[in-house]
Amino acid sequence: MVDVGKLIEPVAMIHRRRTAPLVLELDLTEGLTDETPGDPLGQVMALRRHRLSDVVEGIRRAARDPRVRALVARIGGQPLGFGRVQELRAAVTAFRRSGKPTVAWSESFGEFGPGTVPYYLAAAFEEIVLQPSGSVGLTGLSVTNRFFRDAVDKLGIEYEVGARYEYKTAVNMVTERGFTDAHREAAGRIVESLTEQIVEGIGEGRHRPAEEVRALIDRGPFLAAEALEAGLVDRLGYRDEVYAELLGRFRPAAGSHDAPPRLQYVARYHRTHALANRIPAVPRGRHYVGLISGVGQIVTGRSRRSPLGGGSAMGSDTVAAAFRAARRDPHVRAVVFRVDSPGGSYIASDAIWREVRLTRESGTPVVVSMGDVAGSGGYFVALGADTIVAQPGTLTGSIGVFVGKAVLTGLLSRLGVSSDSVDAGEHARMFASDRGFTESEWERVNAMLDHIYDDFTAKVAASRGMSRERVHELARGRVWTGRDAAANGLVDTLGGVETAARIAREKAGLPPLAALRPFPRPHPLERLVPAESSEDRTAAAARLRLSSWGPLAELSARLGLPAAGPLVVPGTWEIR
Repeated sequence: MVDVGKLIEPVAMIHRRRTAPLVLELDLTEGLTDETPGDPLGQVMALRRHRLSDVVEGIRRAARDPRVRALVARIGGQPLGFGRVQELRAAVTAFRRSGKPTVAWSESFGEFGPGTVPYYLAAAFEEIVLQPSGSVGLTGLSVTNRFFRDAVDKLGIEYEVGARYEYKTAVNMVTERGFTDAHREAAGRIVESLTEQIVEGIGEGRHRPAEEVRALIDRGPFLAAEALEAGLVDRLGYRDEVYAELLGRFRPAAGSHDAPPRLQYVARYHRTHALANRIPAVPRGRHYVGLISGVGQIVTGRSRRSPLGGGSAMGSDTVAAAFRAARRDPHVRAVVFRVDSPGGSYIASDAIWREVRLTRESGTPVVVSMGDVAGSGGYFVALGADTIVAQPGTLTGSIGVFVGKAVLTGLLSRLGVSSDSVDAGEHARMFASDRGFTESEWERVNAMLDHIYDDFTAKVAASRGMSRERVHELARGRVWTGRDAAANGLVDTLGGVETAARIAREKAGLPPLAALRPFPRPHPLERLVPAESSEDRTAAAARLRLSSWGPLAELSARLGLPAAGPLVVPGTWEIR
C-alpha cells in the first residue's frame, strides 16, 4: 500500500525550503567585478567573483523582501577599490534603514598591513565582529609612488616627454627622482579628501566625533582586544560563532513546523529573482535600462582581457558596437555606461565619445556611472552623456595629455648593439628608440599635444557648460576625487550604479523598478557565429587575448614599451 504521507513529505520540505527565512551572505574575499566576461574561460575564472551591480541590486531588493531577515558580510582578502567600497556602503546603509540586522565579520582588517579601507566598509554595518586573533589596521591612507630615474640613468636610458600640463605626471616615475610640487599638491589633496570621507563614514557608523576618529587612526593598528576596548568592534568571535548566533535569532521555536533560516549568497539571491522575473528574448512592451561596461585601459579595436592577469582593456570597437546596438533596440529606453578606466588611446576615447553622444542625441538617455577610476580618457568618454555620476572617492578628471618615448641608445651601446637605417622622409624615424626627437620633430609633437589638449578641453567646456578658461584651471592633467570634481562642476551628482539607474529611468520615463540589464547579452549560440557586420550586436562581445606581457603589461607601458595611449591618469593609485 502506498504511504501518502511519505509522498507528501518531500513536497512539504521543498515548500518549507522555498518559504524559509533568508540570511544573506556577502563574501568579499575574492573581490568584485564590474563586468561579466564574455569568453568561456573568463567566465570560469570569474565564478568566485560576483558582479558589483548584482550585489548592489540584490542588497537593495532584499531590504524590501520580508523573507530576508539579515545580512552578514565577510570582509577581507582581495582589496576593493574605493569607489566599489562606497557603492557597497550605500547599499548596506539602505538595507539598515529597513530595520534588519547587518553584521560585518573579518578574520583581520589587515594582517601586518593596511586595513583602513576594509574597516571603512565594515563601519557601514550595524555590528562588527573580529576574529580574536585578528587586528584592525586602521592606520590612515598613503599614496606612494616609486621613482626609477636613477635606475634608468644607470641603464643608459633617456626619456623624452611632452605633457599638457604640469599635473600630467604619468611618466614622472622614470623622469623624476621624487614628487614635483604639482605632483605632491594633487596627491596631497586626494589623500586629504579621501581621509575626510573615511573619517566621516567611520564617525557616522560608530557614533564617534571626527576628532576622536582621527585620534584612533593615529593610534592604529589595534590588536583584537584593543579594538574591542576602543569601540572599533562590537565583539570578538570566530566564523562558526558569528553565523550560529545570527542564524539562531531566526530559528523557529521548539515544536514549530516552520523551516529554519537559510544562508544564501547575495548574488545568488539576486540571480534567482532575476531569472524568476526575466525579460523574454523578444519582450512585448517591456522596456529596460541597458548597462554597458567600459573597463580597463582604452584601446582601439575589440575589448579584451588576458588570462595571465594583465587585466581588461576597453576596446573602442566593442563599446561603440554596444551603443549602436542599444540605439537600434526598441526595448532599451536608456543606457547606464559604467566606466572604470584610467584612460588610454586618444582616438579610441574619441570614437567612444562620439557613439555616446549619438546615442544621447537619438533620444536614448545615457548616464555615466564612474567606478574606482574614470580619469583622462576615462573622463573623456563620459563627456557625451546626459549626466555623470561618480562616487565621492572616485579618481577622475586628469584632463590633459602626454607623449614620450624611451631613448635606448646608451643601453644598446653598452650591450654592443648598434643600428642603422635607410630613411625616406625627414621624420621617418621620428618615433625610433635609438635617438631623440629633432627640433622639427618636437614641433610636430607639440602640435599634436596642443591639438589633443584643445580638443579635450573644448569637449569639457561644451559638456559642462564652462568657459575654456575655467576648464583650463581645473584641467592641466590634475586628478580629482569625485567629491571635489562635483564641487567643481566636473560631475553632476554623487552616487553609484543605483543612482545612475534611477536617473536613467527618470529621463526615459520608465517606472522605478524597471530592469537594469547588462547589454548586450548574446545567446551562447550567437557567440559561435561570426558577426555579420560591425552593426551586429555580437560585435560588442569582448574577446580573450593571450597577452605576451600578462601581469607586466602596466609596467611595460610605463617603461616606454607598447603603451595604451596619451590620455592616461598619472601614477599608480592604490588606496588601502
